Amino acid sequence: MATTEHFERTFDDDSGRTIQTTECPECDGRLITDSGETRCNECGLVVEGCRVDRRGPRTFAGDDTERERTGAPITEARHDRGLSTEIGFKTDGKGNTLSERKRHHFARLRREHTRAKWRSKAERNLAHGCTEIARMVSALDLDRANREQASALFRSAQDEGLLPGRSIEAFAAASVYAVCRCTTATRTRGEVASVAQVGRERVINAYDVLNEQLDLPAPPQRPREYIPALASAMEVPPETEGVARALAERAWEAGESIGVHPAGFVAGCLEVACRDHDVEITQVALAAAADVAPVTVRAHRDRIEAARSGWRQ
Repeated sequence: MATTEHFERTFDDDSGRTIQTTECPECDGRLITDSGETRCNECGLVVEGCRVDRRGPRTFAGDDTERERTGAPITEARHDRGLSTEIGFKTDGKGNTLSERKRHHFARLRREHTRAKWRSKAERNLAHGCTEIARMVSALDLDRANREQASALFRSAQDEGLLPGRSIEAFAAASVYAVCRCTTATRTRGEVASVAQVGRERVINAYDVLNEQLDLPAPPQRPREYIPALASAMEVPPETEGVARALAERAWEAGESIGVHPAGFVAGCLEVACRDHDVEITQVALAAAADVAPVTVRAHRDRIEAARSGWRQ
């Protein structure tokens, strides 16, 4: 004898949906809906959780509804992640002009708010480091994502207790260079140190501490990534740049460029390519553009020419 299972439908006032219910899978109780979830009225088993619609109210092109519901997204580039309160100057939240008495009142509030903005010395140091990172990222022409990653790395260094006794500016520069090493942004240590407020040695020491203590996932740098910037700085023709790129890639595959300065090795590749195409270029200019010594360019040039003779055999 065939039996038909009985289903009953109930309406949930909170979710505004009609939900199909049946017997509880754990006991003989009946399933009910309450606050957007389906549960058993006997044992309390939750069969279906509350479905939260996070999209917010819908708006259309012809509506006059104010679409701004939240502020700016949370960011690592600011010490408070962008959640601090900002006190206005001459107008209120609706754009109305404030009276002179109100302006004086808000000026006092703004002064007290500035004094109480940092709850500790560590938070003040974090704000200073984030400001330095923003300045260097802008000077190096890096994008917003690099700034966010460098600020997050600086915050991690502070959380690990690496800053006491060391320079904040050095760790800010080291964080920017570490992001360049771990991403596709190719910037040499000299370029980062040139926009930092400390010397190159302090930036290198701070980076070594970051790399050792935080175990940075910095892969080996491929020399070919430095070719476009160096070739553009030296105004090398495109065909010569292509030869230098091929030399750098062939040397990478042969293991000739492992463990050497990538920018200096690229300068050697570029000099060999310029000699093949009769392009006038000097080692001093190449060394200055690559931020290495002329003897480094000369040594890499001889190494590349010796290796290339073996590739042809």
